[in-house]
Amino acid sequence: MEVINMVVGICEIECIIFECNSLKEKRHVIKSIIQRLQSRFNISIAEVGENDKWQRSIIGFSVVSNSNKQIESVISSVINFIDNDERIEIIYINTDNY
Repeated sequence: MEVINMVVGICEIECIIFECNSLKEKRHVIKSIIQRLQSRFNISIAEVGENDKWQRSIIGFSVVSNSNKQIESVISSVINFIDNDERIEIIYINTDNY
């Protein structure tokens, strides 16, 4: 029987969304970011918290690979991508690998 080395990396990012005055504007910003991240990094991603607050959001995503190094690289790239978006500011990051 072949042993399969599967690693799952998860990340939770809490952020503040600037210049949003309604939930509709917030959802537009978050949906845009999520769609761009899904297509660029092939990750599973969703807004997982602070759904009813129009200037805060918690985004969660996961990555599956056979290498911890690959997981860490993708998570770092996603965080950098979000951090470079001028519409939001990251205030908390939590990551873990399984």
